[in-house]
Amino acid sequence: MTEKTVSKYLLNLEKQFAYDNPILLQALKAYQEVDQLEYELGLIEADETTASKHSWWPIVSLIGGCSTAKSRFINSYLGTGQQLAGLQASGHKFTVFLHNNQSNSTTLPGTALDVDPRYPFYKFSSKIEQQQTGEGSRINSYLELKTLQSERLKGKLFIDMPNVATAMSTPVISLLTRHTIETSDLVCVFSDVFDADTALTKELIKLIAAHQDTNKFVYLIDEPTANLNTTNNNAIISLWQRKLSELGLDTGQFIVLTNQQNSTNPSGSAYFAEIDHRMNNVAHGRSYRVLDALEKNISDIAEVVIPETQKGISAWKDRVNMTTLIVLGFIASFAVLAEIEMGILEFLIDPIIGPIIGAGLLAVMIPIHLLSSKIQGRLIAQRLAARQKELHVMENLGNFFEKNLTFGRMMFSVGDPVGWNKKTKARLLHLREQTEELVQSLNDYFSSYQEPSVNSQPSNFKEFP
Repeated sequence: MTEKTVSKYLLNLEKQFAYDNPILLQALKAYQEVDQLEYELGLIEADETTASKHSWWPIVSLIGGCSTAKSRFINSYLGTGQQLAGLQASGHKFTVFLHNNQSNSTTLPGTALDVDPRYPFYKFSSKIEQQQTGEGSRINSYLELKTLQSERLKGKLFIDMPNVATAMSTPVISLLTRHTIETSDLVCVFSDVFDADTALTKELIKLIAAHQDTNKFVYLIDEPTANLNTTNNNAIISLWQRKLSELGLDTGQFIVLTNQQNSTNPSGSAYFAEIDHRMNNVAHGRSYRVLDALEKNISDIAEVVIPETQKGISAWKDRVNMTTLIVLGFIASFAVLAEIEMGILEFLIDPIIGPIIGAGLLAVMIPIHLLSSKIQGRLIAQRLAARQKELHVMENLGNFFEKNLTFGRMMFSVGDPVGWNKKTKARLLHLREQTEELVQSLNDYFSSYQEPSVNSQPSNFKEFP
């Protein structure tokens, strides 16, 4: 067994979580075991890791509509004294906000996100290219990264999505919107989103409805003139609950925002206390998301990678056998014609000449069968490579299939891919059990069934970043 070197990506993650989050540190070790297994099967290269499929940052995304509510919120909530988002609802890029200790804000192009595996849009230009030919090279037209100094940004990323009232519903925008919502641990949806009647708004409502059971959505209701007492607050929320219920959106938290610009201290902790509470829990959601992604990676090997490869092997065998039968059919037709014209049957049944003819036939058919197997194998590998792109998986299905193009597997019928055996299945089962134990450990951190003593908590288990 060839040992896979630990990727730089995993080593960087290990440095980040070594002292802050022991649960995720253990998850990294599980990812390393998954990488080793996939490397042995030929699904990933030595420098790749399945941990890079998902961002490990806690992610908050913000979606606004036709008003300036979202822009005002970003500028006041991050409290840097700078105008980070324009007051006009015309943003057309997905902007990622990242904390930086420098006092001045810096805007970086989308390529900064595309080439860095730590961020949620890693290698996204290739996905855009698959979605719409020619657009992958225009990654800077869709993404940008802004670094700024803000205490509320520490340990998390904010993604400011284009305003649904002005952005076009293109295949690329749809892909980016779906990816952002699926990746986010918290999605802040401003109420003005539902005032717009656009194709992107309708698409967004469907996405929210499909993911609303994840408890990641917070609806921010912008009411500049509202007098925030309990009665008014509940009346406003009830109104919006009924309105969204008619759209099929029945879950999510509602928070009413008054005029942020006219507040005494809109960036203060009291004004945004309810939002801060949700933001502080984003890291917990990230931990569950990472463990869920780990479990999905393990399941996908048995439920996606192996079945797709088995289909490829089955199609490969069918094509090769059909080719062999066609060649044998030609030979049989030629033999029948020869028997009619010359009478060769006596040679076939001759105890000396017959075996020689049979050996000659095998000497011709075996190379033809092997050549056909190699040609059809390359075609199937190309088809699996295309299927890999359709499924948006990083595992190299074509390379995994080509490991089956051995002499023994060409000559005999074998349905399962090479390496898919009881030992591999047992390793996957063990990894799945490990992941379940990590989820249980994470649950125990929040459990109140048995109050732990002050000294029972591991010394390295600090507050999640």
